[in-house]
Amino acid sequence: MKIIDPKTGKRIINTDPSTLKELKKNDPVKRFAEKDFEQIEHSPMDPPEAYTALEKNQAKDNLPELIQLFNKEHQMALEKIDSFESSLKQFKEQSYKFDKKINENFGSFFEFFDKNLLIHNIKEEKILFPLLHKRLIESGEHSKTPNPRTGIDLLEDDHIKFIQLGSLTFNLLGLATRIQDETSRLLIFDVAYNNGRELVELLRLHIFREEQTIFPSAAKLLTREEFEEMINKLEKLSV
Repeated sequence: MKIIDPKTGKRIINTDPSTLKELKKNDPVKRFAEKDFEQIEHSPMDPPEAYTALEKNQAKDNLPELIQLFNKEHQMALEKIDSFESSLKQFKEQSYKFDKKINENFGSFFEFFDKNLLIHNIKEEKILFPLLHKRLIESGEHSKTPNPRTGIDLLEDDHIKFIQLGSLTFNLLGLATRIQDETSRLLIFDVAYNNGRELVELLRLHIFREEQTIFPSAAKLLTREEFEEMINKLEKLSV
């Protein structure tokens, strides 16, 4: 019989029973398999301390005024996102039955989404992104393709997905309330729930990408004068 010693990585031949017992006890695969799923520390959607990394690594007060403004808007958005996610979970737990709190939180989130979040995205696209995209190209931080892509392209793609997922979730929730057949109604609510959860995760990941990667790059690659000019443009922007 040939097996691998997990400590040395070497084959063990004709192992005696006591050695087999020790290997079984220390088998890393078995240890993982026996672990309760609720105790697994991280998942692809929950990287370790991902959403708090920037606070540890960077003093936000030292960032340019424009970036500080965008960060404050992010914090407002995260509060709405948290409330929306909490109500989504409760909505499903209640077999997709509305109550006063759920209805209020859904309404508050979609109003914020329309009047604040989408406007925030427009401000980024019109004020910060064009110049930063140019600087990223100049600094070599781009893809090696005929039409170079930077992190800005990824963020703008996210902005489009926000609109699609937000509109789809909102419309499905409204549609389901008008469906008389219970099975069909619950099916539509379930699709709306899944789209809502996807929207929540994408929004959080998008904010993390901006605060952890894109905004620090902007602070490094753009001058103080350029940031001052962008603030002036922002004050004149009509959205």
